[in-house]
Amino acid sequence: MPIKKKITLKQLADELGLTVHTVSKALRGLPGMSEHTRNEVRLLADKLGYHTKEQERSQLFENTPLYAGAGRRFIFLIAADQGLKSELHRILLESVQQRLAEAGHAVEVVFVPDDLWQPGRFKSWRDRNNLKYADGIFISPVIPEAVEARLIGLPMPRILLHFPPPGAGVDSVIWNVYDAMQQATRHLIAMGHRRIMYIGDIRRSRGYRMRWQAFNTAIDEAGMSLPLDEFHIFELDGPQDKWTGRWQEKISRYAPTAFVCASQDALTRTYLACQITGHTIPGDFSLIGLEPEAVLPGILPDIARPTLPVTETGYRAVDRMLWRIANPALPYEQIMLQGGLHGGTTVRKVLPFT
Repeated sequence: MPIKKKITLKQLADELGLTVHTVSKALRGLPGMSEHTRNEVRLLADKLGYHTKEQERSQLFENTPLYAGAGRRFIFLIAADQGLKSELHRILLESVQQRLAEAGHAVEVVFVPDDLWQPGRFKSWRDRNNLKYADGIFISPVIPEAVEARLIGLPMPRILLHFPPPGAGVDSVIWNVYDAMQQATRHLIAMGHRRIMYIGDIRRSRGYRMRWQAFNTAIDEAGMSLPLDEFHIFELDGPQDKWTGRWQEKISRYAPTAFVCASQDALTRTYLACQITGHTIPGDFSLIGLEPEAVLPGILPDIARPTLPVTETGYRAVDRMLWRIANPALPYEQIMLQGGLHGGTTVRKVLPFT
């Protein structure tokens, strides 16, 4: 009986019309290509049975099966007030769904009310959604921390798509938002900006608090000094026109040259405020965001932003879930993925004394 030839990177590249380098980057989860191209590479590799040396070595020593056995049922948990209106959550969910489907498993979405900390509410919600019978759960960002703690305490395998609290007995996979914020702030500083206004929540979650800490660290390391609460905008509530009024009062008083928008909501409100008041980006103000994609397609320009590896986080979370199922007794791990910086068209160079 003839021995089946081993599939090579070159064969994959030739069939897809790509370079060997591009195929290798796609299989290792590295940036530098569209998600469509990355998915095509992964699907063909799975179809032909190609596995990188790293995958084979990991599966050999960590007892993770190369191919799926019986289909499993997983649950993806999203804060109810967040829903799927967040582009970030949508990308995370789609990447988890795709990766699990490739392995022959299913995932369903369950929304998490923010009042589950109240007596009796958590147990009834858990039982109503059959969480006890899930093979594993994925806990997405921005779930209230008191509720998140209850979810982390559930007995099945859990993957936290967030920064873990101290001492949490859970695996976590997340993009390195601290590094991303430092990259964003340093980029503005390198372009000559010294009066940089931070716009975004700094209290709601560990991720938001970490962004604020990273911003301040970058400012301090550059030897700059800015007023804290007085200079920045942390509130994102209320109608847009009233928020624009507060924003306009701040910029008139403190004359920033650039904005760091720490969330999609902050980015949208800031850009609309500029349009309402007749200011231009980057003519009057430079702007850098911290979310993966524009939230007003066809309206927002090409926003300067860190390239958060959100899709790759979803893929890695699924790999970590299957690894945890195969290795229940091994220590928990916290994994952070790092991206680069997309220059966009919304940051201009200014004189250092501006």
